[in-house]
Amino acid sequence: MGKGVLVIMVMVVALALSVVVNGGNFDQDFEVTFGDGRVKKFGRGQLLTLSLDRVSGSGFRSKREYLFGRIDMQLKLVAGNSAGTVTAYYLSSEGATHDEIDFEFLGNVSGQPYTLHTNVFTKGKGGREQQFHLWFDPTSKFHTYSVAWTPRMIIFLVDNTPIRVFKNHEARGVPFPKSQPMKVYSSLWNADQWATQGGRVKTDWAKAPFTAYYRNFNVNPNHATATAAFTDAKWQNQELNAWSRRRLRWVQKYFMIYNYCTDAQRFPKGVPRECRMF
Repeated sequence: MGKGVLVIMVMVVALALSVVVNGGNFDQDFEVTFGDGRVKKFGRGQLLTLSLDRVSGSGFRSKREYLFGRIDMQLKLVAGNSAGTVTAYYLSSEGATHDEIDFEFLGNVSGQPYTLHTNVFTKGKGGREQQFHLWFDPTSKFHTYSVAWTPRMIIFLVDNTPIRVFKNHEARGVPFPKSQPMKVYSSLWNADQWATQGGRVKTDWAKAPFTAYYRNFNVNPNHATATAAFTDAKWQNQELNAWSRRRLRWVQKYFMIYNYCTDAQRFPKGVPRECRMF
């Protein structure tokens, strides 16, 4: 093999590795949805920031739609007193009967933890909230937040640790999002009427502008390989492997702060059907 050919091969491998590490490009893969200059891009589209001030928040969405696969995004959340702010990162289709898979990060006063709010909407109906505190400071460095979406289940992941699983129970009458392609959205906005301690703590505009950071967007559209790292070898069964089950139990035991499936006051006639299928 000639030296020139070898050099070219090394360059191609390096380029492939850089694509894996760097993920998508915010210049090429996303468009601004609102914000009037509050969405900024750096490093030739490798880093994006959203900002919020008293006048407006900001947001972006993917140009492409996705039906199944694994979606990864690295975020560094608003630091300091983030009370009243919400950083939303989610998949959604459009229309009154849309499907949606949500991560929402509810800010808090300095020294108090963020609340990670998750939800699943099918045909316009949600109400499947689970909330968590994180086991790290999400403002000090970037962390990876992922959705692994297959025809059989949705897995929410934080730094590759499963925190929630929503299975397909259509055969028992529970709707499941599997027919509407979705775009990836994110936004930073003011929700101080409800976001922090039930709306008791308001946004401190003296701390504005508030800024959230994004990098390393990546999509694996092959839902078989997208879940291979944390499901059985027979991925068709779509069951978490032993390590992932242990991690899921750890998160839900020590860091879950709300689960609609255990909210008897909210559902006095019985919790939703999917909550009884374990």
